[in-house]
Amino acid sequence: AGRRSLSRSISQSSTDICLQYYLSASYTDSSDDETSPRDKTQVNSKGSSDFCVKNIKQAEFGRREIEIAEQDMSALISLRKRAQSEKPLAGAKIVGCTHITAQTAVLIETLVALGAQCRWTACNIYSTQNEVAAALSETGVAVFAWKGESEDDFWWCIDRCVNTEGWQPNMILDDGGDLTHWMYKKYPNVFKKIRGIVEESVTGVHRLYQLSKAGKLCVPAMNVNDSVTKQKFDNLYCCRESILDGLKRTTDVMFGGKQVVVCGYGEVGKGCCAALKALGAIVYVTEIDPICALQACMDGFRVVKLNEVIRQVDVIITCTGNKNVVTRDQLDRMKNGSIVCNMGHSNTEIDVASLRTPELTWERVRSQVDHVIWPDGKRVILLAEGRLLNLSCSTVPTFVLSITATTQALALIELYNAPEGRYKQDVYLLPKKMDEYVASLHLATFDAHLTELSDEQAKYLGLNKNGPFKPNYYRYRSTNF
Repeated sequence: AGRRSLSRSISQSSTDICLQYYLSASYTDSSDDETSPRDKTQVNSKGSSDFCVKNIKQAEFGRREIEIAEQDMSALISLRKRAQSEKPLAGAKIVGCTHITAQTAVLIETLVALGAQCRWTACNIYSTQNEVAAALSETGVAVFAWKGESEDDFWWCIDRCVNTEGWQPNMILDDGGDLTHWMYKKYPNVFKKIRGIVEESVTGVHRLYQLSKAGKLCVPAMNVNDSVTKQKFDNLYCCRESILDGLKRTTDVMFGGKQVVVCGYGEVGKGCCAALKALGAIVYVTEIDPICALQACMDGFRVVKLNEVIRQVDVIITCTGNKNVVTRDQLDRMKNGSIVCNMGHSNTEIDVASLRTPELTWERVRSQVDHVIWPDGKRVILLAEGRLLNLSCSTVPTFVLSITATTQALALIELYNAPEGRYKQDVYLLPKKMDEYVASLHLATFDAHLTELSDEQAKYLGLNKNGPFKPNYYRYRSTNF
């Protein structure tokens, strides 16, 4: 009888928790779903309404998500503890535009702990974790983002972050360049007072280099995307695991024997190809770069033009950062039931706009999964409307994001505290010593022990015993798995 009573007590407790989540979770409340966050008045427990999220009542659940992420981001937490007393970002007013997930929340809260004030928005309309956005808003971070924003909402959120009375940003953390572009175009006087920009994506870095080449970049910028700790870990290892997660969650597809073409064999493409090959898929690669193409050949992949295999492949994955990689003509020639998705940052790689025509029917199958139906009945499965698959449709490995987040934090600290004249109005790579420091912080997770050079060995190699250990021109080889 005692066991039955205890069982009922535990069952009731679990039911209460589930009911509480049911009542606060926006996706279970259709009336809440139909109301735009822009039309709702919400206040956090401190009485502030300087945010716009889906449902502030989800904050408690978002806090649990953040706490889980912190467990696998020990290096970033270590950096927070080491520098917290010094407050190296005191006086920094950072406006950020990144994916808003539990992992980026750990980064944002680290920046706040180091002395910064932050206002944040999302770089992708589908990747925001609503409960995490609520948790950040509850702590006082001004967050303007929710999952499923419209294009108009997206730009409105960016504007609300930048244009607020009594607060002017002096640092930018961007992912894709949309925030930087918006400030440059709409608020040029504010943009000129920015002390530094940190950018982590191929697309955003490309935009920065364009501004620099045209002589229009009036602030120093740090290219985090091409830092070793971003390229070789986030781009490669993260995508190697998350590509399968995103495809499995959305389509339940089995990869053994499937014909897949991966467009682009950079670090993202390498990670995708390795994962698909390991599951028995027949993988083709398209490339414009002869060096990357040769790497693909040596790794055992056949390099083709997309038009050569377009009628036979089962899956197309874009990883280039370019535009119109998959055109309407090619989509017309794909076979029934084929899957199209994007692992690059921007939604320009697949010509999705050309599919929004009267003769084609769009049918929503599940969240982030659409059937595009041709007049003859052919169906092509389009994921996340051509936006970033892994962050739109699944999650990404926390540990790898810790590496990127630590790199971003150090880049912000470096730019904000750099003496006048160290960085001019140009785009810079992260110093090699800083890359090595980020890597060293993460070795403790694996109980890894570095070998130390003797004085004689250091002299023989012409190195400082404490690094940097490689010259800036050194290229860390990506391994095929």
